[in-house]
Amino acid sequence: MALIDKITEDIAAAMRSRDQARLGPLRMAKAALMNREVERGRALDETESQQVIASLIKQRRDSIEQFRNGGREDLASKETAEIAVLEAYAPPALDHAEIDAAVDEAIRETGATTVKDMGRVMKAAMARLAGRGADGKAVNDVVRRRLA
Repeated sequence: MALIDKITEDIAAAMRSRDQARLGPLRMAKAALMNREVERGRALDETESQQVIASLIKQRRDSIEQFRNGGREDLASKETAEIAVLEAYAPPALDHAEIDAAVDEAIRETGATTVKDMGRVMKAAMARLAGRGADGKAVNDVVRRRLA
C-alpha cells in the first residue's frame, strides 16, 4: 500500500475518533505528499514519499529549536507531538554503524583526505544512504570527524 493511501486511511480513522492531535499532522503530511506529486507530475515511489516525511520531521525539529530559543515551550511541545505522529510513517533511523560504513566507503571511493573534500564525501555518502532515513546532520558529523 502506498504511503499516501495509508495516511488517507489514518486520517479517516482520526476523524472518526475525533483525535485532533493526530489529524492535523496527518493532513499536513498528505498535503505535502500531494504537492510533491503535482511537482513531479506523477505518483511518488516509496523512497520519494519517505523523503517528504523526513523533510517534514526535519522542519519540525528546526521549529522546536527556534521556539525553545524564543521561550515558546508551548509551541515546541506542539511540534514535538507532531513529530511523534510523523515518525510512525518515517523509515527506521539508521544506526551509527551503518552511517560509519557508508562514510568510510564514500571516503575510499572519493579518495578524500582533508576537510576540503567534505562536499564530495557528503554527496557520495548521502547517495548511498538515500531513502534509508539517514539524517544529514549525523552524516555530516561523521564525515567531519573522519576527515579532521
